[in-house]
Amino acid sequence: MKKTLLIANRGEIAVRLAATARDQGYAVVTVYPEDDATCAHVREGDASVLLPGIGAAAYLDAEAVIKAAVEAGATALHPGYGFLSEQSHFAEACEAAGIAFVGPTPAQLAVFGNKAGAKEIAKACNVPLVPGTEGATDLDAALAFQAQHPDLNLMVKAVHGGGGRGMRIVEAGQDLAKTFERCASEAQMAFGSDALYVEALLDRVRHVEVQILGDGQGSVTHLWERECSVQRQNQKLLEVAPCPNLLPATRDKLLNAAKEMAAKEQYRGLGTFEFLVSIDSPEVFYFIEANARLQVEHTVTEAITGLDLVALQLRIAEGASLADLNLAEAPEPEGFAIQARINMEVLSPKGFFKPSGGTIERYSPPQGPGIRVDGMGYAGYTTSTRYDSLLAKLIVHSRSADFGSAIQKLKRSLDQFDIQGFDTNQSFLSYILGERLFQEGALHTRFVDSGLKDIAQALGERKAAETPATSADSTVAGARIDADDPLAVLSHSQRSTEAQVTAPMDDIPPGTIAIRAPLQGTVIEWLVGEGDEVFQGQQVAIMDAMKMEHVIQAPESGVIQSLNAELNTAIFEHHPLIILTPGEVSVSAGADAEIQDLDYIRPDLAEAFERHSFGLDENRPEAVAKRRKTNHRTARENLDDLCDEGTFVEYGSLTIAAQRRRRSVDDLMRNTAGDGMVTGIGSVNGDLFPDRDTQCVVMSYDYMVLAGTQGLQNHRKKDRMFEIAEKLKLPILLIAEGGGGRPGDTDGAGIAGLDCLAFQLYAEMSGLVPRIGITTGRCFAGNAVLLGCSDIVIATKDSNIGIGGPAMIEGGGLGIFTPDEVGPMSVQVPNGVVDIAVEDEAEAMQMAKKLLSYFQGPLPDWECDDQRKLRFSVPENRLRVYDVREIIDTIADKDSVLELRPHFGVGMITAFIRVEGQPMGLIANDPTHLSGAIDSDGADKAARFMQLCDAFDLPIVSLVDCPGIMVGPEIEKTALVRHASRVFVTCTSLTVPLFAFVLRKGYGLGAQAMTGGGFKASAFTVTWPTGEFGGMGLEGAVKLGYRKELEAIEDTEARKEEYEKRVAQMYDRGKAVNFATAFEIDEVIDPKDTRHWIMAGFKSTPKPVPREGKKRPFIDTW
Repeated sequence: MKKTLLIANRGEIAVRLAATARDQGYAVVTVYPEDDATCAHVREGDASVLLPGIGAAAYLDAEAVIKAAVEAGATALHPGYGFLSEQSHFAEACEAAGIAFVGPTPAQLAVFGNKAGAKEIAKACNVPLVPGTEGATDLDAALAFQAQHPDLNLMVKAVHGGGGRGMRIVEAGQDLAKTFERCASEAQMAFGSDALYVEALLDRVRHVEVQILGDGQGSVTHLWERECSVQRQNQKLLEVAPCPNLLPATRDKLLNAAKEMAAKEQYRGLGTFEFLVSIDSPEVFYFIEANARLQVEHTVTEAITGLDLVALQLRIAEGASLADLNLAEAPEPEGFAIQARINMEVLSPKGFFKPSGGTIERYSPPQGPGIRVDGMGYAGYTTSTRYDSLLAKLIVHSRSADFGSAIQKLKRSLDQFDIQGFDTNQSFLSYILGERLFQEGALHTRFVDSGLKDIAQALGERKAAETPATSADSTVAGARIDADDPLAVLSHSQRSTEAQVTAPMDDIPPGTIAIRAPLQGTVIEWLVGEGDEVFQGQQVAIMDAMKMEHVIQAPESGVIQSLNAELNTAIFEHHPLIILTPGEVSVSAGADAEIQDLDYIRPDLAEAFERHSFGLDENRPEAVAKRRKTNHRTARENLDDLCDEGTFVEYGSLTIAAQRRRRSVDDLMRNTAGDGMVTGIGSVNGDLFPDRDTQCVVMSYDYMVLAGTQGLQNHRKKDRMFEIAEKLKLPILLIAEGGGGRPGDTDGAGIAGLDCLAFQLYAEMSGLVPRIGITTGRCFAGNAVLLGCSDIVIATKDSNIGIGGPAMIEGGGLGIFTPDEVGPMSVQVPNGVVDIAVEDEAEAMQMAKKLLSYFQGPLPDWECDDQRKLRFSVPENRLRVYDVREIIDTIADKDSVLELRPHFGVGMITAFIRVEGQPMGLIANDPTHLSGAIDSDGADKAARFMQLCDAFDLPIVSLVDCPGIMVGPEIEKTALVRHASRVFVTCTSLTVPLFAFVLRKGYGLGAQAMTGGGFKASAFTVTWPTGEFGGMGLEGAVKLGYRKELEAIEDTEARKEEYEKRVAQMYDRGKAVNFATAFEIDEVIDPKDTRHWIMAGFKSTPKPVPREGKKRPFIDTW
């Protein structure tokens, strides 16, 4: 089979990958968006595929890249670095498409591509870590960490990716919020994920990284280390291998630590494990992150080892082992290698880097032994600000053991590298090479950032001494061409001899001021003429710079004396565009200013309004009418009912079904609005909690679009909303009505769609945020699974819920059924699938809001019934049953009881309540069923409910009237031993307090289960005076304990009398006031004091500590 490699990257790394791929016998396919068509890597492919979109976003479009690979017949895909290189979902998609991903496995990317995962591995291997937050961190957690360490400088870092993007320093006491927001935006743009974390910034440390190679078969080796301490805003600039002046003992520890971490996961391919090493205590080091990919600086490792790392990647992807590659041990390094990153940027006199770029007029790299250039430049190439500023990497290798030899070679090579057309950072790099600290291997990571102003001043003085005086025409940037001709730049092969702008920079007439160009660019329109009066703030010209238009305004009022640039002529920053004589102007000049009609709708906004209108109910009358015929509401009506008025903001409303290959876009816009799902964020219960955060993720399948089926785009919308809910810790309200997977989508690259993330993402949030699932009508297949993954399920009486609908059932040869026969409420309510059954959607929305309120916090206003009623709620006759629900209603605040699964496990009651406004959970035995004994369903019901309460910090009230766990041959057929034991395992894992009240029977294992595992396991276990206690039921205890005595009495009446006498004796010994004398119970209380005890216990319990993640791994769905 022909080997074909698709390179999912651009620029210098794509060029470099193509060279090795051909050496390894691969045909090469490159990809590019329209705005990157002239980049050097495009011409390196045997075939090149156009990607949709522009800029970095095009290279981050995993679906489009996979599609390109499939259509090109690629057998393997190399992601390079950055972009999609560390995205586990992308690697999974490659494998699903039958394409070998050249890199770690998806599982390894999920661990090492996520900095939090890498830290967990380091922790498990006892590798020192920099103090910081755990995992993806929201702003609140970051601010909390800053508050805990007020004297520390901090580093905000992207969880995914590297290369300095999404990384910024926050000095002690500085505002963290703005930096956090900016890092999130940068990370999202660069890596497709805005997840961040925060760690302490260590001063005076070196950045040392270890190159690892694993075969995925159990063997791992290192390829020595690299020094990467020369950084600008965390972007590496100079890299060295091996690390000069590193303590041998520290080197060994770093190499071993990296190998151990990689070996723990049976690492496959190349990976870099990065450390900080103290300059002042060089034996001290910390692990900071792993990069599960090829690094920009891999070149210096290749130089000192003689290995082609990309070739090794390809061989391992083909299944080779380290033994096959003769790399069981690392080859000895030879000499030193240094890489210099030549970037399109210049250091300004004020000490910050400004981007440069434009058209390359000359590109002449240095040559010679030990000199290598990996670049993408060529004469005539026009750069773009949409991409990274890296133009080329200059690598030198000296076999000498003298580090200075390599430094001198690099300095000479930088001087010989002739790049003309715009400035680069070459002079800056040469300056750093001359620094004593760099030459001694003692330069720390903040050296550059902390000294930029001094470096800028030194470079400025050096440039001034070397630069001859220039003529007045130096204000023109480049040659002048016909800007209306899109091919003019391609025809320009030599400098134009046309006249250029000659207005000197400083020849400004007395009494006038210059309106100067704020940046390098092209004047594309004059809005004023010579002699015109202008007022302060008036728009006078428009400039184009890097594909963006910039409006120039008059800084003062006055009269225009001259316009000093021709249209479509490029000019430099600070060029005097307009000469203005300041002064008062006539009223008419200001009056001529355009008065903006604030109600005017521009065409671009009108088009957006029209597109949005396709998904609104008022524009879909036929679909709405169909909903009315089945007595259902629309998705938007339900969301309007759920959310507080005016608070809902919608995400993804303009998406359409992925069916462009079979239907027109206009048809899809009009008939598949939102791809059958309405999603967004809104406030719920803001009236109840005006001072609290009530934002929720709310989402509803739209049954009026393709029957609410799950399409490609609505899966992506769910993914997005689930990720937002996880990041922002927002509750989720999901209306799941719909028919499951949709087979009619045509635009994806996959086959079965089994790599979609929605189910994984939603299930992963079990125990993190409250998730309420709601359904009405049909809810089958994937929709039903999402519903079932929810913490609580609400369903209307006309609901049908099933893992498979009629078509799937028939397709499996299991018979022909109507939808109404599959999972009706007569089945799904008593079997426990549905927690709360309601009449219709209106009641469902109200119930969802009430349910959510228990997780949102306490209410300030409450009422309760007269608690003295509790004294009479349990009959004095110990054999007479009573309604425990009346007791619950009396104890709880009025109208605060919400019972879950009342028709399943009927001997166990589970409900949310409030006491003095505080939300709590409640479990209770129902003496009308099995006298309150615990059966399998009741045990499952209680255990799951306790997990739910514990996950979200709700205290639990337990009302005990239990003769024990049910016994008998029939009940054992239900696996009672396991089910009943589940209650013990669950309740002993609780972190919330459990307040136990024995109402009547407190016997045996059942009573222990209801009190947290034992009477002293709860926060307190108290009893009403009606309580009675024993190791088992009194009657059974007498029959077992006094069997011989009873058998000795032959007369039946006498035996019965003796039996009743002994039962009475045991009852007397075990009744509440006597039982309490042995202090097996905390107290006998007046029933009217039950609420008082609950609040005393609640107020005695420490408030839950704010946390970043989960308390419990998950909440059982059963």
